[in-house]
Amino acid sequence: MNPAARIARHAAAVLLLALAACSSSDDLPYIERPVEDIYNEAVDTILERRYVRAAQLFEEVERQHPYSVWATKAQLMAAYAHYQNDQYDKALVAVNRFIELHPSNRDVSYAYYLKALCYYERITDVGRDQKMTDDALNALQEVVRRFPESRYARDARLKIDLTRDHLAGKEMTIGRFYLRRGQHLAAINRFKRVVEEYQTTTHVPEALHRLTEAYLALGVRDEAVAAAAVLGHNFPGSDWYQDSYAMLGGETGIVTGKGASPDERSWFRRTFGGMF
Repeated sequence: MNPAARIARHAAAVLLLALAACSSSDDLPYIERPVEDIYNEAVDTILERRYVRAAQLFEEVERQHPYSVWATKAQLMAAYAHYQNDQYDKALVAVNRFIELHPSNRDVSYAYYLKALCYYERITDVGRDQKMTDDALNALQEVVRRFPESRYARDARLKIDLTRDHLAGKEMTIGRFYLRRGQHLAAINRFKRVVEEYQTTTHVPEALHRLTEAYLALGVRDEAVAAAAVLGHNFPGSDWYQDSYAMLGGETGIVTGKGASPDERSWFRRTFGGMF
């Protein structure tokens, strides 16, 4: 074999070895060790923020000692390590497996909370698809429903409020788009959804103002007055109320909420109940 051929063959062998090493980088070589040693090393590693290595070690606990108490803990800790490394899909696989295998475990409340966080951390801006936001909301609500007295429920409730505000923001973005294009009925449907389904969010005052604007554009003044009346009754100090008041020419009915008959204000009365 000539020197050039030997060099080429050697280079190919080195490349194959490198590829093999890369393909197995997620696996640790099997070296049998006491379960406490592997678990403690994994904990030390996660404290050092070496999350990939920590996940490998926690998974090694289960591989070598699948029936130990440590293996159960390691399953959840592996999910946590993946979460800390922003590998949310891997974390979800691990945490769902933990929930399925250990539904009555004392740490299952945290597993559900961690699952919700894996969705929550991936919420995107309101200009994009909000499926992840919906998934986060459902998972957070499940934490509160299943474990209302747990230490995770309080944070879940806060995140639910933020998530709902985000979903309302998406509806407002779409509604404004329709309003700019003169598609007033489509815009009204979006703004009404904010008022009906997201009453506690920060977007309700603007939604009521936009309803006033859209109804006026359609020439349905009574509905515009009714929307502004609800706005004035519930958010009298807001800039949106001032804008609606000016838009209607300072009509006094929107101050007291008496500018339209009960029938004309029926949708708002049904929506807001005693607040109107």
